[in-house]
Amino acid sequence: MQSDDVIWSVIGHEFCSYKVRTVTQNFCRNEYNVTGLCTRQSCPLANSRYATVRENEGVLYLYMKTIERAHTPAKMWEKIELSKDYSKALEQIDKELKYWPNFTIHKCKQRVTKITQYLIKMRRIKLRQEPKLVGVKKKLDRREATRERKALSAAHLEKSIEKELIERLKSKAYGDAPLNVNESVWQAILDREKSGKEKELNAGTQLDMEDDETDGEEEEEEVEEDWDAEGGEFVSDFSGDEDGDLDDDLSDLEDVVDGGLGAEETGDDQSDDDSSPEDQPPTKTVLGKRKAKPTAKAPPQKKLDKPGRRGPRVEVEIEREMESVPFTRSALANW
Repeated sequence: MQSDDVIWSVIGHEFCSYKVRTVTQNFCRNEYNVTGLCTRQSCPLANSRYATVRENEGVLYLYMKTIERAHTPAKMWEKIELSKDYSKALEQIDKELKYWPNFTIHKCKQRVTKITQYLIKMRRIKLRQEPKLVGVKKKLDRREATRERKALSAAHLEKSIEKELIERLKSKAYGDAPLNVNESVWQAILDREKSGKEKELNAGTQLDMEDDETDGEEEEEEVEEDWDAEGGEFVSDFSGDEDGDLDDDLSDLEDVVDGGLGAEETGDDQSDDDSSPEDQPPTKTVLGKRKAKPTAKAPPQKKLDKPGRRGPRVEVEIEREMESVPFTRSALANW
């Protein structure tokens, strides 16, 4: 049979695993203690008739212990859910603890008030948007960094081994067809080598083309700089100088034609006296148009051809009709 006085004499004055000793007062860590103090009235072990209030996930429960259930520790505490309304919860406590000591009823009501207040405060804190504090686990971070470093070193080692084996296969250190190498691996190595060579060739051709273009541009720039330094000037193929030269040539032809006609007139007058027209061979004359003899032209000025900027060559033929020439005596005789 349970004796409360004997139990308190042992745990109150000698040893209790829930007791916390301080300089001023002793505290109790038992979860069913209604006040948290180590006293005769508050001790849940030394009182066979005891009641307390506990909170579980925002819900209040009233726990009651009676002497009739002392022989069954698993079913010792009776659990009653309290209402969320504060006034109704107090009425439930009064109803359930009707014939209990006033100390127990008062302490249970105090505990309900305290738990209700901190639940309201917790709900208000949740509504606020405050920064969430996250703990830094330095040991875990250090462990992960070590694992990552080891994985990188292992990957570098595997790559170096693979590179060395490929170099040996390329150098035919194991023969033309190694026995312990899969055909797919060998074919992949050959394809990779071919693709690398093709890329190198394409890169080389592109570099050559770029070099040629840059060389051509540099040569053009050098020629232009030299020509500017000498005071030269580039002239287009379709400039007006050619038209001027043609006009000069035509004026020279007109002078030659006029001179030839005058000479013929004087020569005819003399030839009529000396010889008859039958003795002279017939000469072909074209009335209205006469073909002039080529005259000596001044050599045209040579133009410096600019590399890479030559235009199309155009040949221009100009044909003009001369004025009608009066008939001479010889022309009349032959006509």
